[in-house]
Amino acid sequence: MTFDNPILFLLSSLGVFNGFLISLYFLFFSRQKRVQNFFLGLLLLMLSIRIGKSVYVLFGGERDRLILQVGLSACFLIGVSLYHYIKACIENRKTIPRSWIIHIGLLFVIVTVIGIIRPYTKYIDFWNSYFVKFIYGTWGIYLLLSGFLLKDVIKKIFHKNVTTLTSELWLFAVFMANVLIFAAYMIGYFYFYLIGTITFSAVFYGLIIFLLFKKNRDNIFQDIPEKYAAKKIEDKEASDLIAQLTSLARDKQLYKNPNVKLKDFSSEIHISSHKLSQLLNDNLGKSFAFFINEYRIEESQRLLRENNNYTLEAIGFEAGFSSKSSFYATFKKMVGVTPAQYKKQFSE
Repeated sequence: MTFDNPILFLLSSLGVFNGFLISLYFLFFSRQKRVQNFFLGLLLLMLSIRIGKSVYVLFGGERDRLILQVGLSACFLIGVSLYHYIKACIENRKTIPRSWIIHIGLLFVIVTVIGIIRPYTKYIDFWNSYFVKFIYGTWGIYLLLSGFLLKDVIKKIFHKNVTTLTSELWLFAVFMANVLIFAAYMIGYFYFYLIGTITFSAVFYGLIIFLLFKKNRDNIFQDIPEKYAAKKIEDKEASDLIAQLTSLARDKQLYKNPNVKLKDFSSEIHISSHKLSQLLNDNLGKSFAFFINEYRIEESQRLLRENNNYTLEAIGFEAGFSSKSSFYATFKKMVGVTPAQYKKQFSE
């Protein structure tokens, strides 16, 4: 189906044109050479090429199948670009890990090799019947993985008593924009193809409006400070958070897991890992490792006093230490005596 409506063409192509320009800016011309900006540029470029292909199909008249192949191939890389953009933002990456390069490179090689072996110009039935479904399936899988990365942010957004940062709202907005575009293409695949191009323009300008009305929008495209992502926590909020943290540590006993991480605690009380680190350092004067080990030592002391059936090594593991050596060293440092000496006091 080909359209010749100039208004529809304008609406469909505006997002593509501006998306392409902004993608080039983030990829090549941005003064801040950040990992996050690179992946945002890559995401916008892949989306713009894919949507541009749709505009070409709808309004281009005669269709060059090579252009169609390029558009579909770009679609294969949309999901992975979104995934690594969100991951880079959440982890505040300073460099691109080699594993990420291999990951994206592998997908690029797959779609390129298939395009060479079975080009769209000669194997249109193969693409339309099989490979296009694989492309959309891959996009959908990476959308799910991206949503999983954002699970803590999403909890914060819908939690009434937790303040959400502008950068977190932005990530959620970008994610939902991609969900809407993906859903539009799923609908268009079976019913009305034009809806995908219109949706892209709508969400593109929706994101721009989001930026214009946010006071802290500059933080979205800048690195989070090394130490903390926010200003000093107010005393009232800090007191409430400490109470939640203490209750969580005692009730759920997460410290007994030797592999427990800072983010495991932060997600339970619906704050960022940066903010929890700030709370521990500024308001309690201790690191996360020291905070956890306090509970582990307290538990090991209880077991040493009350349980004669466990070996010293077993008590260390039961309290959450990952090895006998770390248990002995930490216990001696914090209590002043070895576990054996401590136990002897209560067995005489």
